[in-house]
Amino acid sequence: MDVSVIRHTRLDIDSDRCYGQSEVELAPGFAEELASYRLQLAEPFCQVYSSPLRRCTQLAGQFSERVETSSELLEYDFGDWEMKNWDDIDQQQLQHWMQDFVYVNPPNGETLGQMSARVASFIERLRAQNHERVLIVTHAGVIRCIWAHLLNIPLAEVFKLAVGYGEPMTFQLAASPEQDIVFTGSFEFRVG
Repeated sequence: MDVSVIRHTRLDIDSDRCYGQSEVELAPGFAEELASYRLQLAEPFCQVYSSPLRRCTQLAGQFSERVETSSELLEYDFGDWEMKNWDDIDQQQLQHWMQDFVYVNPPNGETLGQMSARVASFIERLRAQNHERVLIVTHAGVIRCIWAHLLNIPLAEVFKLAVGYGEPMTFQLAASPEQDIVFTGSFEFRVG
């Protein structure tokens, strides 16, 4: 099955704000970004999946009237840090998390390992579906976890993967992981 994954459009939020699973408004210019996405994506899609957050469902709804949302496609859960300025977070806690974010969680949040497990679970369930073309609308963190899952990238390295707005990731999800093919720009990665 051919799968395209896109990040939601730009957001109207300060870059020094910690947000993950919080609802955040879209930045002005949605129509222009949508037009760019449409040029890069080969429609139509048999199935469209989305994170349940509005910033994703708004975009997903432009590609299908029937969008299936999944909590497994939610962004990272920063727990008590959600919507705080990074400078206002207890710096000792923040430093502890930054040293091992794969296994350490923000207070009442999740670890990157937990997030990756839920994303991998979604991908493996999708693998068993009989769709020809699928679109997933989600978040940068989820896209990084998809990359890590498909290409066996260590989770500690995922933040080195740039995930911009308007840059679809496309892959062929096969019956077995060894046959998956991941495309990005002019690059192709054969997993097996």
